[in-house]
Amino acid sequence: MTEPKTVDPVGDRSPDKALETLTGALDALRSGAYLTDEEGCIIGVNVRAEQLLARTGAELLGRDAHDMLHRNRHGEPIARAQCPVRQAIFAGRAAQGANEWIERGDGSMLPVSWLATPCDLDERTTATLVIFHPRDAAGPPTALADRPAASLSELERLALLAETTTSLTSTLDVDEALRRLVNLVLPRLADWAVIDLITERDEVWRRAVVHVEDEALVHKEELQGPMPPVPEGSPMPLSRALRGVSSALTGPETYQGPPDSGIAVEQRRLFDVTGMHSAAIAPIRGVREILGAVTLGRSEQPEPFTAADIALLEDIARRAGLALANAGLYQRQRKVAETMQRHLLPQLPSVPGLEMTARYQPAPNASQVGGDWYDAFTLSDGTTALAIGDVVGHDLDAAAGMAQLRNMLRAYAWAQQEPPSKIVEWLDDASLHIAEASMATLVYARMTVSDDGRCEMTWTNAGHPPPLLVTHDGVAEFLTDGHGVLLGIAAHEAPKGRVDATVTLPPGSTVVLYTDGLIEASGHSLDEGLERLRRNAASLAHRPLEPFTDHLLERSRPPQNEDDVALLAIRIPR
Repeated sequence: MTEPKTVDPVGDRSPDKALETLTGALDALRSGAYLTDEEGCIIGVNVRAEQLLARTGAELLGRDAHDMLHRNRHGEPIARAQCPVRQAIFAGRAAQGANEWIERGDGSMLPVSWLATPCDLDERTTATLVIFHPRDAAGPPTALADRPAASLSELERLALLAETTTSLTSTLDVDEALRRLVNLVLPRLADWAVIDLITERDEVWRRAVVHVEDEALVHKEELQGPMPPVPEGSPMPLSRALRGVSSALTGPETYQGPPDSGIAVEQRRLFDVTGMHSAAIAPIRGVREILGAVTLGRSEQPEPFTAADIALLEDIARRAGLALANAGLYQRQRKVAETMQRHLLPQLPSVPGLEMTARYQPAPNASQVGGDWYDAFTLSDGTTALAIGDVVGHDLDAAAGMAQLRNMLRAYAWAQQEPPSKIVEWLDDASLHIAEASMATLVYARMTVSDDGRCEMTWTNAGHPPPLLVTHDGVAEFLTDGHGVLLGIAAHEAPKGRVDATVTLPPGSTVVLYTDGLIEASGHSLDEGLERLRRNAASLAHRPLEPFTDHLLERSRPPQNEDDVALLAIRIPR
């Protein structure tokens, strides 16, 4: 297999990147392993498999695994319907066997034990991991013959490590990664799992204490929470693990003497409450730092942990550390982006005679920042200015362009008492020369409330989805007038230029401004999305504005939406 490429831990989460991550991790296995796609063709292979099969990665990749490898003991091809490995691949289920034969590149037959398990490269792409281990032709591998009865077989250990890799590398959420880690080790390795993590402030937090009870995993929240600091130079097992010094086998007797620190007191309490008679502790290492420690304990299982168990736990902890480091980096990036987004999106003004609320939801796989935006502010003549827009892109460049457009729009609107169409013409011209936004859509409106309570809205639309007007009686219609080309393509050169439209808003009505992420869905037309939004808004007409907005967003946003959504709702009191 060629050397895997370096993978950006917080960037592209495509199937190709997931495949590179997984195949790179498989090189650490001491048994052969290959990945197949849904058609049974080999898409990844580790170095050990190349050695065992006497074939190069180039010879294996893209080939049908069954046709190339699977044989009976006499070296004859096996019918596809009778091959258990192929059946497991196409059924998408885990399976294993101990009496199969593989043809090597030199034509010789290799007797193997094998295990196949499905894995997800992303939400839409499924692969199958096949791990195979040489055995004696007369029976199972000799390495398994003298293992303790209560321990895992070598093949089972390899399968657990492979499952750990695929499971933990497919999430960028720390809590989800911890949940998966606990599910992997309980109950097959222990009765108890304890995870201590070191926070960004170098404090220790006991994030999970989980026990197997009647085949269910129960969190003991009373044992979770903040921990005392890690003492320098302490010889106690947990303290050494949290400093990254070493792993250890331990038991309640280790903590029966005078405690050397507060963390030793907590460990003695842990053993007393849980009844663990044997425990194994290993550091969780990130790329450059120690992230925490994982402890496995046995209270019901009678066998004590052994040195072999420590080696397995270290392998698991190493994989968990890389996954947690990636997830932590991703979440820190999202936090920075969230802070930026909060500063870019404005606070709504308090306007007598109007109710107003807004929502922003980022794209599920983006960095919490993008080109969708809304704005509302009071002009010098008392008119309320409203805007909703979408700059092309879903990254920091789009956000920067959005901020420039918003600020220029505010400046033009405040300085010039002109109709919306004229303001947007100036904005369009400026965006072609001094803004970083390449193209954008926009609805800009002026809303006035007269002394007698009459409300009127004048707007222009630059290539944006039309505003939606919902009356108190549940009549919903799109305001399609005032439409023109989007920003960034020299609207002033168009034959008619930009135009304005005006509507009188009845008491109790609601105006909804939104971006296209609320109505666009893969495999569905834009008209379907608009009609879904219209019907949902009409059904919610009697709801107060805040729940109206929340439910409209929840019901209308497509479940597989990959775009940001901004929404601004204005209610005219009755």
